[in-house]
Amino acid sequence: MRPPTTSTIRTTCAELALALLLGVAGTAWSAAGDAQRAVVQRLADQVLVVLRDKQATSEAKLSKIEKLVYAAVDFETLSRLVLARNWGSFTPDQQARFEAEFKRHLSVTYGKSIDSYRNEQVEITGDREEARGDWTVKTKILRGGGTDDVLVDYRLRQSGGDWKIIDFIVEGVSLVANFRSQFQDLLASKSPDELIALIREKNAKGEAFEKPKT
Repeated sequence: MRPPTTSTIRTTCAELALALLLGVAGTAWSAAGDAQRAVVQRLADQVLVVLRDKQATSEAKLSKIEKLVYAAVDFETLSRLVLARNWGSFTPDQQARFEAEFKRHLSVTYGKSIDSYRNEQVEITGDREEARGDWTVKTKILRGGGTDDVLVDYRLRQSGGDWKIIDFIVEGVSLVANFRSQFQDLLASKSPDELIALIREKNAKGEAFEKPKT
């Protein structure tokens, strides 16, 4: 499969932001994936309450949504997956600082879509078991039907007895794989501290990472 282009990544990242901000329309499902679907359903239901609050400011909504997403996502595992083989070259302190800055980066970049919510819904369409005991919950962003609808998968893994989200796959493009590719390229010439400083700088400016043009 060809690597995603810059324009594709920009588009799917926008849809990922929508996926994090939308509600899920429940459907009937088997007991096999009940707990995993419930995680996605519960997060979406809670976020919808925030998004539909017409009295709240964008900043207040983002703050509430951050807390909900932070509780539903396993950011330590997500950070490990993003850094892949480079994780072991980071000291425990660097790992903790990377996780904190990366978590903040996702909020800074995707949080800009707070005001773009237009009553879209997300329908859970299925689920499947993955390797390592992971589970994928498949959803579809309903935006008028046909080619306007967007497929988004949530990958979950058990952590401390609870199911947590560890990746988002939008139209076949994985958030983990996208950042892993970029950070591996950067770590070929930068130290862990330099990468963390770069993420912190982008967070301060509200800038997103983008794949270099080819």
